[in-house]
Amino acid sequence: MACWLERGQIGARQAAFAARSALAGLDATERGRLARWLAWLAVAAQSRSEESPLGRVRRLDANLHQTVEDALARLPADILGAPFQVHRRSA
Repeated sequence: MACWLERGQIGARQAAFAARSALAGLDATERGRLARWLAWLAVAAQSRSEESPLGRVRRLDANLHQTVEDALARLPADILGAPFQVHRRSA
């Protein structure tokens, strides 16, 4: 997953396929751990004023994206001095 997030446009489709295949093999506990890791990664990106990985995660796997948003909601609100803003999109 980390390799997929760090990879640029070159080889992105192949890496996305590999990431989806890896996600399919995860059980609920592992997906929860991955979601928490991605939530912290999003917070770290925000603190560095970088692009959040959430958009890429949403395009990769909508269920994982929702789990990451849920994990973000459970993080302490004062991590950066202000609550993390999750921008939900309607269908």
